[in-house]
Parts: sequence; C-alpha cells; structure tokens
Amino acid sequence: MNPGFSPEEISKLKAECRQEGRNFIYVEDEFEEDESIDEHAHIQFVGSYEGKEVIYDALIYTLRLHHSALVYDVALERLQKQMPGYLPPDEREPGSKITPETDEEAELLLTELIDEIEENEEVKVQEHVDVEPDFDFGIGLEVGLNVETIEEETINDFIQDFNSGRLKLDTGIYSFRSEEEE
Repeated sequence: MNPGFSPEEISKLKAECRQEGRNFIYVEDEFEEDESIDEHAHIQFVGSYEGKEVIYDALIYTLRLHHSALVYDVALERLQKQMPGYLPPDEREPGSKITPETDEEAELLLTELIDEIEENEEVKVQEHVDVEPDFDFGIGLEVGLNVETIEEETINDFIQDFNSGRLKLDTGIYSFRSEEEE
C-alpha cells in the first residue's frame, strides 16, 4: 500500500504543518545544494484525491526554470549527435576518458546551441499541473507556474486553489531567453 494514503502518515503531516504554521512542509532534497535558488520548491501537503484524503508530494517551479531545463535537454541531444559518445560531467562514470579539451569544445558548442534554440524560440512552455497517481508516496505533482519566484505565499495560494478546485492556470504559451547576456 502507498504510505501517502495512510491515515497515520496524513495525521503526522498535518501535525508537522501545524507545528510549522503552514499548510505544507518543505521536503529536504539530497540534491539541494544551493538554498538561495528560489525558482523551485519541493513540498508535501494534504489534499483529496478521488474523494480520499491523501498526501501530495509536489515539485513546484517557475516556467523560466522549466523552459531552461527543456532548452538544455534539446541542446544536449543536438550536441550528442555532433559529438557521439559525449556525456555531461554529471552523467559520467568515474574515470571516464573525456579530455578537458573535449569538455571545453562541448561546452562552447552547447552554449551556441542553447543561444540558437532560445533565439528561434523553439521551446515553448505553459503553466501546468501534472498529476502522477502511481507515485511512491502519496500522489506526485509537478507544477509549473508563470511567476518570477516560488515563495511561501505562491505555494499557499496554489494549495488553497488546488484543494478547493478553484485553480485557474494561465493558458499563455511562453519562451524565455537566458539572463546572462554577454
């Protein structure tokens, strides 16, 4: 049984939320190295799914961050077509045989590809809520919002609107440019 549906876990989360004075708790992620990044949050909150109380495990992020990730993926795919066998440093096995020169060449090409993709507005994004019912713990949510930052007020408003059925997503379609213009 999925523990995110268990009355004990739900009660425990409600108690944690009361203790924190919020309608959600932040989930500490092992990959969260920089706490100054305010474009996403990993949270849990109690809601209802198919008439039953459940814990939602949600990743909430800005559309700009979502767009950047998608642009990077497209650029990396194109780079790997031009440089077969190339893997970015975070995907390599220890002791890989990629030289610093190859890395530098790949980095330059990747930057050019990202610029080109952004300039041509090839990647477009819009607000979304992806619901993943077959999640390890409760129900998974991926939420992209058209806001500058993900702050407590944004999260609170989202949860209230989501839980009350009043959530209205922006239907606009957006494309972004990197902020680091040189």
